[in-house]
Amino acid sequence: MTWTEWFIVIVIIQVIHGLGTWKLYQKADRQAWEAFVPIYNGVVLMKIINRPWWWIILMFLPIINLIMLPVVWVETARSFGKNKPVDTVLAVVTFGFYNFYLNYVADVEHVKDRDRDPKSSSGEWVSSILFAVVAATLVHTYFMQPYVIPTSSLEKSLLVGDFLFVSKFHYGARTPMTAVAAPMVHDTLPIIKTKSYIAEDRRELSSSWKNKLQFPYFRIPGFQKIKQNDIVVFNQPADTMYHMYKPADRYYYKPVDKKTNLVKRCVGLPGDSLEIRNGYVYINGKKNTLPDRAHLQFSYLVQPKSRTFNQNVMAERYDITDPFGIINAQNTYKFVAISDASLRKFKDHPNVGSITPIKEPQGVRGANIFPNDPNYDWNNDWFGPLYIPEAGKTITLNLEVLPLYKRIITEYEGNTLSVKGNQILINDEVTTSYTFNQDYYWMMGDNRHNSLDARVWGFVPFNHVVGKPVFIWMSWNGLKNPRWERFFTTVHGAGAPVSYLIPFLVLLFGYFGFMKWRKHKKAKA
Repeated sequence: MTWTEWFIVIVIIQVIHGLGTWKLYQKADRQAWEAFVPIYNGVVLMKIINRPWWWIILMFLPIINLIMLPVVWVETARSFGKNKPVDTVLAVVTFGFYNFYLNYVADVEHVKDRDRDPKSSSGEWVSSILFAVVAATLVHTYFMQPYVIPTSSLEKSLLVGDFLFVSKFHYGARTPMTAVAAPMVHDTLPIIKTKSYIAEDRRELSSSWKNKLQFPYFRIPGFQKIKQNDIVVFNQPADTMYHMYKPADRYYYKPVDKKTNLVKRCVGLPGDSLEIRNGYVYINGKKNTLPDRAHLQFSYLVQPKSRTFNQNVMAERYDITDPFGIINAQNTYKFVAISDASLRKFKDHPNVGSITPIKEPQGVRGANIFPNDPNYDWNNDWFGPLYIPEAGKTITLNLEVLPLYKRIITEYEGNTLSVKGNQILINDEVTTSYTFNQDYYWMMGDNRHNSLDARVWGFVPFNHVVGKPVFIWMSWNGLKNPRWERFFTTVHGAGAPVSYLIPFLVLLFGYFGFMKWRKHKKAKA
């Protein structure tokens, strides 16, 4: 839905609210017209139900408002003496239309200066849970989101089993785009393993189709732009999985903010020209230099000198990720990810006969490599050059470059596109150029031969960016082996990561000690 359509919906809701509560406003010694004025009616209602005025802000925050609306419906009923469990149930199951009964039928009186404290332990328990859910959702949506590393695509920088805090405010918090969704979960509800959101289903892709339960894209301004080689969390552009437990359906639509979260390194910025030569990224003709904490890894074939060769032992000893196993009758082993540092040590082992890099030759088209067009013989190790679009910049559009930017024009920027002979039509008009509406980025893994990244699905639009990983608060190697040296370390920065676990524990125990001392002092007074 567009902002105009949402504005109309909000106006309709305000009219319904006014019609269902204007008599209640009068019984609370307010004017009837106050029930019809948007936003102001909410401020007045907070006074009527004896709740703080800033609750009205929560009512307009997507997702959080889904929690706050039932609370306000119940609080309104209780402010007019309807405190029984049946009143609470009716207020919720009727989606607030119980107010019409109170407004026109029931003989009720306003309870002035109503006590806001719960009348029972169960009520106190429910209030505490609601407050915790609202607070956590607010932090999760607009400030900081927890995330766990599931794959080895950024191995050495981020390890499988790292638990991250991802900042939403560095690049600007993106407001929720899916209007109806469960708080603090992504695309799947835990335990029952079903979708966590409501969205209209579709099985045929169409750029003109719009989900009527979607908010338009909006991002709160951030204080930092994405920089070269930043590690970024984003929604996978080509994700079509129903949810994380159900296989992909190439025609299944998912809202942008419910697509699978990925974490990769941004090697190409808007306006850059990118090329991959023999597995190495070149930006504007210059070889990309990674931060000192990052280490590229490539795949190798290893021929041992004897049958006593143990791949798993070798991988652990030389800090090699993703050992693959024997691949032929000659007992040749494949290692999917060996860094240069590991390679220098590993090749000198007395039981290692030869190490051969696995690289795809230049000019041979790789399977499932962007843009999946027979005119582009690109693969994982030889790719490009291509231009990464920048907002406001115009390119010459012809049939040769169309495969590179077709998805941007249609899926990401919502235009219709067709080809008639040698002519390209955008929104039914013949064109020879195109101006991009937003910035795009090129995201890749450091584990070059074991990473599902931009080489497969292409550009990442800025509206798909979630945030910046800033902190590793916990790290586990499997289920039983904590990596203590990685607890409370920063993601970015130069030099070896430094753990702040001990300072954190000192501050934590100091805080609890101070609070206990303060409580003891008050009790004495």
